[in-house]
Amino acid sequence: MELDKMDENDWKYHGEGNKSLVVSHVQHARVLRLLKYSTEDVENSHKTTEQAFRHIQNIVDYSQNVMKPLLGEKFVHNGEAVKLPLDFVRQLSLKVQQERPESRCDKVMDTLSGCALCLPNLTQLSSCCCCSREHRPPLCIEIKPKCGFLPASRHVTKDIKRKVCRFCMHQHFKLANGKWKRLSRYCPLDLFSGNKQRMSRAIKHLIEEPQNNFNIFKGGECIYSCNDDADVLQDLDELAQHLRPYFLPSGSLLSRQQSSKVVLNELIQVIVSALLSSWDCPRSGQLRKTHLSEGRVTCDASLLHRDLLRNGNHCLPKDCVLDKILGTQMLDNLDIEGLSPLLKRVEQHLQMFPKERCRLQMGGPYNASFLEKVQNCPVEDDGSIEYAVGKVHQYRVAMTAKDCSVMVAIATCGEDDGLDQSLEIQPTKPRFTCSVSILDLDPKPYESISHQSRLDSKIVNHYLRRTQPNNQELDNLEELANQSLFLGRDRDGEDCTLVFHPV
Repeated sequence: MELDKMDENDWKYHGEGNKSLVVSHVQHARVLRLLKYSTEDVENSHKTTEQAFRHIQNIVDYSQNVMKPLLGEKFVHNGEAVKLPLDFVRQLSLKVQQERPESRCDKVMDTLSGCALCLPNLTQLSSCCCCSREHRPPLCIEIKPKCGFLPASRHVTKDIKRKVCRFCMHQHFKLANGKWKRLSRYCPLDLFSGNKQRMSRAIKHLIEEPQNNFNIFKGGECIYSCNDDADVLQDLDELAQHLRPYFLPSGSLLSRQQSSKVVLNELIQVIVSALLSSWDCPRSGQLRKTHLSEGRVTCDASLLHRDLLRNGNHCLPKDCVLDKILGTQMLDNLDIEGLSPLLKRVEQHLQMFPKERCRLQMGGPYNASFLEKVQNCPVEDDGSIEYAVGKVHQYRVAMTAKDCSVMVAIATCGEDDGLDQSLEIQPTKPRFTCSVSILDLDPKPYESISHQSRLDSKIVNHYLRRTQPNNQELDNLEELANQSLFLGRDRDGEDCTLVFHPV
């Protein structure tokens, strides 16, 4: 990328989150991620060029030196901090402004520092991986899986937290506060269960109500995402038409509605296969399994049939992407309630010895020393500041894993493409080449933990009020259990063949 020849017309709006906006190059598989600031505080909150560059470099260092060793080098792409021409950034901001969702326009793009994070465009497979002679553009599915376990900590004071997952409780809180108009039926514990039927239902619920947790890209263009005011059935039907060439032969005699159900269910099977694939599995013999947490593996808010939740396999293949994410999430083994007194210990220590902030690496640098604090924290509390800091850092890393995104990029393969049989999941058709990546791995600020503690209390108390016996909302949820917007009954269909490539 030649920084002195940057042209805003070579870039297009790609998407944005709470703290950054992303643009993608129209020809090359690269994206730029630029910082955003609140419009209410824009005059005072912007950083100097040096501060902004340090902020972005911290993201790169954290991803490379902390998250990559924990999640696996094959999944993590840390990117590069770059300084862009200011005129290019200003023109780019004007260009993408009209494409931004209205709900995101309470923040503006940083046009003062010129700093950005340059990353590979993970919605596209590299040309060497797209082996289909039919030249269909690759598909990419982005999933925010969220927290995949229930806390088993002795510090938990509300028993409901041991029975209902954080995501399901948070849905009720967001609905009450107007964040969403409809309740999502997705439960992260189903996705992380390792049980194909539960995982299929979880992905089906993400498709039916994507919110901010599910997007589909075709050739780098977003073709399906959250649209709170949309006709869900119409959106699903349009998505199915996009997917039909990938999963149905051109001469299929199925009706439009039947074919739509088939292709969406086929997509689900592809996603499940990709999420369960173990990159480090021996070429012969059984997949190594890793059991989930010692506590419960089911959530009382899940609408799945109780027999399905009680029975069947509940293990993830070792070293599959979900196994890596879940293991990192479970660094939070005290829960926010158990962490709170340790956080106070750290806060009091820093008030007395403010210069200790650097030695304890509260804001970085994110290097091998920081990772050692995370990995080698003592098991028992010895009353030291080092123990408290170690648990705080573990919680921050776990929070990153709870908020990350998984990108599953797939492309069709022809029958005669000569694929390595050892890489095939099942020798059945259709066949796809696939790449799985993890992104959104920013460090969570130490200062935000106290907010998480207050939010946790609000979410739990609201859920307890809303789900008291005789509450109409409970009856409505039970009604949903036997309904499906579009996808019909779950099926235990044959797996597709996936071939995996690094990005």
